[in-house]
Amino acid sequence: MIVRMWEVRAEPYGFTDLISWICDTALPELEHSPLHISSEVFSSTDNRVVVVSKWRSSPVSLPEPPARLVARSPHVWDFTQVDR
Repeated sequence: MIVRMWEVRAEPYGFTDLISWICDTALPELEHSPLHISSEVFSSTDNRVVVVSKWRSSPVSLPEPPARLVARSPHVWDFTQVDR
C-alpha cells in the first residue's frame, strides 16, 4: 500500500472554497480508480489543507487547484508502511 500526502496552503479568502473544490471536484475524480482505497481531508488554523489517500499501487495525482485559491503550489509525498 502507498499513502500519498498532498498539502497546500490556501489564500485566507479562498480557504472555504478550496476545501469545497477538493471535496466536490478533485477527490471524486480519483476515487473512481480501482487502485484507490480511501481518502481523508484535514485542515489547519493556518489555512493549510492536507489530503491523505491510500492506494493499492500507483497513486493518482490530484488535479491542480484553482490558482486564485492557493498561496503556493501543492506539495506531495508518498509513503509506504514500515515493517517493525
